[in-house]
Amino acid sequence: MRSIPHWNPRLLPSANERHAVSLQSALRDRFRPWYLLDVAAFLFGAGGSIWRTVSGFDELDALTTFTAVTAVVYGLLAVVVLRFTVGNLWSYAVEYANAGGRWSDLPFLVPVGGGLAVVAVTYAVTESLGAAAWAGFWSFAVIAGVVAVAVSLAAGYREASP
Repeated sequence: MRSIPHWNPRLLPSANERHAVSLQSALRDRFRPWYLLDVAAFLFGAGGSIWRTVSGFDELDALTTFTAVTAVVYGLLAVVVLRFTVGNLWSYAVEYANAGGRWSDLPFLVPVGGGLAVVAVTYAVTESLGAAAWAGFWSFAVIAGVVAVAVSLAAGYREASP
């Protein structure tokens, strides 16, 4: 049975060493380029909300507190949708690669291409970017599920064949 080492306060950095980190290096360690995409999504959502409320820059003084709060909520919702969508797509790609597949394989490209095609068609028909993104994501999810079942069945039949 191994013994648990005792806590040794001399192994911890001193207070001066802990606070010696400059603000610049702390920001560099915490800042990720991903955050710029979050800011862009927030500005897109908030700006779109304000754009629907006023018809030009001369009417910006007509904004109310409710309109401003609504714009912030739409901006935050845009960030959540971005994180959810991009996160799921990235997870799909990483898990596919971890399972031994390559990103150039047809079972990987079919759902991605199908989702992008649905985005293009839906946007051409509705001229709504939100509806196109929504339809594209869910078509990607359904196509990925169908492809996964088809590949699984084909692999099972291949293993069962003599």
